[in-house]
Amino acid sequence: MIRVLCLAAALVLVMAAPAAAHNVTAGADLRIAQTIAGAEVTVVIKGTTRVPGPLRIGVIAYQPVSGLPIGLEVHSLEDGHTVTGTARAAAEPQYAQLRVERTGPHELKLSAGNETAIIPFRVLVERESAGDFLIYGGLFVAALLLVGGLLTGALARHGTAMALAAGAAAGVTVAAMVIVFEPQMPASPPDGAAPTPTTSTAQGRPYAQVRMETVPAQPSAGEEFTLRVDLIDGSTGRPVDDLTAHHEALAHVIVTSEDGHYFRHVHPLRTAPGRLEVKLTADRPGRYLAQAEIERENSGGQLLAADFTVGGTAKASQKADTVTRSGQTGAPATQAGTTVTPRLQPAVPVAGRPTTVELDTPAGVRTWLGMSGHLLIRSQDGEFFGHVHEMAAPGSRVRFTFSFPEPGRYLAWIQYATAGRIVTVPFTVNVTASETQ
Repeated sequence: MIRVLCLAAALVLVMAAPAAAHNVTAGADLRIAQTIAGAEVTVVIKGTTRVPGPLRIGVIAYQPVSGLPIGLEVHSLEDGHTVTGTARAAAEPQYAQLRVERTGPHELKLSAGNETAIIPFRVLVERESAGDFLIYGGLFVAALLLVGGLLTGALARHGTAMALAAGAAAGVTVAAMVIVFEPQMPASPPDGAAPTPTTSTAQGRPYAQVRMETVPAQPSAGEEFTLRVDLIDGSTGRPVDDLTAHHEALAHVIVTSEDGHYFRHVHPLRTAPGRLEVKLTADRPGRYLAQAEIERENSGGQLLAADFTVGGTAKASQKADTVTRSGQTGAPATQAGTTVTPRLQPAVPVAGRPTTVELDTPAGVRTWLGMSGHLLIRSQDGEFFGHVHEMAAPGSRVRFTFSFPEPGRYLAWIQYATAGRIVTVPFTVNVTASETQ
């Protein structure tokens, strides 16, 4: 019996490796892309392991910004405690260390130049597992009883020894059962987590309504203006302030001119509940299309679209990383004196069938928005918009698969990040109809 108990205890200890976490948010880093002060950056809020304790915040720059200083202010929404600091945006950020006093909802205020963003987040810390207490408590009790059984057995008190051995077996059994069944039980929410959704919100929130406008109402080519996105809950009429980070941003906004020669993929600042803003400069007059990708908590993704008009006269392009584009399917584009040509398979895509798009890239491509590459596609008339991600292609290339919904001409842009900037490679695709149509 004693040998059996020792073997069981050894097996339990071997099996007691931590199970995969059910909740990946507690202790994980939060990454939020922002377009601020003319720079594309990603704010990193490192996961916390205890409170009160340190909170580390860094800013990764994806464009040369010469150490852009970013003012930081962390504010607790529960007790009002506020701490401040400064971080510098750089390719390899140096983290500012602030201190938080409690878990729960907080706001991070970013300040750079004359722009300010307010990012809501939660400080989460894993709770102590009741299962761990039962596992290690059961093993501890079993060990004590086992030692007691050995001692009493040595003293020829066999009845008492058997009783202690039975107790040790019970302790090991409890620990083993917890190890086996705990992964199947729902995990306790971490300290600081949001309240459990009610029946109505658990079924998904309604889509947001959008109102996009420019400030001023009639921007001029070559002059900076603000694109303002107001999100409203259609069921309540209140501002939508429950956006969740998806692909490392609260919102992705893609702005293109009607002819496709102007392209910006930006991440607007939350300036008030339900309000997102980003500063832009258009280099030519005309009609512009704006598509915003958002995702609400306990709901799915949503694509919002609007348009606006820019007046004035055409200005020289102020976008240094724009790639010149010709009008042929898969035609080459030039970037810094180098010809880059997306390869399509099949060479002439067929509507409704998968098409593979590949592009050679330099060595050292960086992850941006959680991916190594992005493919954005717009129909010529602007009625369709698609966004897919790189397929983890080996070597110095990015690869995408996409099915064009209808025949016609499409405008497309491939984006990836290097050590010094975000590269945008535009091209056009002419899609034919299927033979069966």
